[in-house]
Amino acid sequence: MGVLNKLELLKDMVQEAVDKGATTVEDVHRTIAEVPIEQMERSGLLDSDEAQEKKDLHHRTVGTIYDAIRSINRQVGEMASELFEAVEDGKAASGRMDDKDNEG
Repeated sequence: MGVLNKLELLKDMVQEAVDKGATTVEDVHRTIAEVPIEQMERSGLLDSDEAQEKKDLHHRTVGTIYDAIRSINRQVGEMASELFEAVEDGKAASGRMDDKDNEG
């Protein structure tokens, strides 16, 4: 396996770890944020509809943020893959030019 293939594999592993990590942190973030809302509901400061509205709003906001993180992660991965491909193409073109030079 060539260096560029190893780099592509490493990139894929890092990209997957970032994606899974963002999802895990998002889940924890949502769970932690529900605690004070549920406490306010239990103490009568919010009725169940208000509490659910607050949870839904927070979940949408958090979801948007972590969706952006995952999107950026995908875009960076795509850019890295394109860069690796360009390097491979450049190496192949250089090899063909060297072969032509050796023929002449």
